[in-house]
Amino acid sequence: QVQLAESGGGSVQAGGSLRLSCATSGYTSSSPCLGWFRQAPGKEREGVAAIHTFGAGTVYVAPVKGRFIISQDNAKNTLYLQMISLQPEDTAMYYCAAGRPWYGAMCALDRGYYSDWGQGTQVTVSS
Repeated sequence: QVQLAESGGGSVQAGGSLRLSCATSGYTSSSPCLGWFRQAPGKEREGVAAIHTFGAGTVYVAPVKGRFIISQDNAKNTLYLQMISLQPEDTAMYYCAAGRPWYGAMCALDRGYYSDWGQGTQVTVSS
């Protein structure tokens, strides 16, 4: 089982930036995908970005393309999500998760492929 702990959330104004971090431990080769998800009040949890820890291939949900970048530092066992040009609609609890690919080395943004989750970090963007 992979343990994950998010940090870096906060409150910013629209147009601002934040970098989320996710410290990981207990990594297993059966969970090579690391992803960021978010859940706003009253909404379903949605996948934001994912990365394959070996191939480093990435995938993003359309609304964040060009604004968010997912990356990893294997030496520090840390996953990152750099967010720029934040908008009020980005307000949500952000979670990191570990899981399996949906095909080959391709990671999904479907929460059904992820088995281990962090506790979340809140991001609030004001207009």
